[in-house]
Amino acid sequence: YEKSFSLHGKKVAQILLTRDAFYDRVRYINAKNTILTLLDYNIIPIINENDSVAIDEIKFGDNDQLASLVAGLVDADRLVMLSDVDGLYTRDPRRYKGAGLIPVVEKITPEIEALSGGTGSLVGTGGMYSKLLAAKRAMQCGIRVNIISGKVPGLLPSLFNGRSCGTEFKPREEKIPARKGWIAFGLRARGSIMVDDGARDAILLRGKSLLPSGIISVEGSFKAGDAVYCTDRGGNRFAKGLTNYSSEEVGKLKGLRTSEIEKTIGYRYSDEVIHRDNLVLLQG
Repeated sequence: YEKSFSLHGKKVAQILLTRDAFYDRVRYINAKNTILTLLDYNIIPIINENDSVAIDEIKFGDNDQLASLVAGLVDADRLVMLSDVDGLYTRDPRRYKGAGLIPVVEKITPEIEALSGGTGSLVGTGGMYSKLLAAKRAMQCGIRVNIISGKVPGLLPSLFNGRSCGTEFKPREEKIPARKGWIAFGLRARGSIMVDDGARDAILLRGKSLLPSGIISVEGSFKAGDAVYCTDRGGNRFAKGLTNYSSEEVGKLKGLRTSEIEKTIGYRYSDEVIHRDNLVLLQG
């Protein structure tokens, strides 16, 4: 990298990360500050996974996932992923001559995911499905995403000069605040809480906190302060947040009024199982 970039008068620095650097808020901020400081000094960070110490629990999976997490970490304007094809197609262009390039994707739906092979594909291979997962995360952070060919010289300058290249994925209109971005995409969820329709609508439509009365069931084992998903009756994840109570406690509190918290578990830390300040929507 040093040799290649020096031909263009650029300096580089290598940064090795593991997934657990995103779990801890202090380490997360330190990583962000390191990258931004290098950029302030006109040094280009070359970021890779630290394979020498990574185990399955703290692996990113592939560079697409690493790229999307880093893009969110530094609040990037754009994420560009290079592929062996020109972008997202209606069918695999290597197998079907009639496959058409999709120039713009407004939202990654199950139908869009199916074009890449869907959930049956191996995420760790770095294929198109992996890129869609990475794009989805970045879009939710308010980051524009492009998938273009890595084999065609000059595409990156053309893209940055405003030319339409490959497939562009439109970001959500409102960016997630930095701390909520960390909750949504930095932290690993340790479980999930299924809620009824009323609680789902209160969270999605009215920006409310999650109260015990709206909880149907709990999955996984988690402690107070861990990140958990909120799911609807169909199991769809629509939000993620930091829980004020453990999985065992939430299981006892489900369906109860806030006035019943203390007599049920012996104390009351908060009226909310997840406060709206610690809750981020994963839709829209």
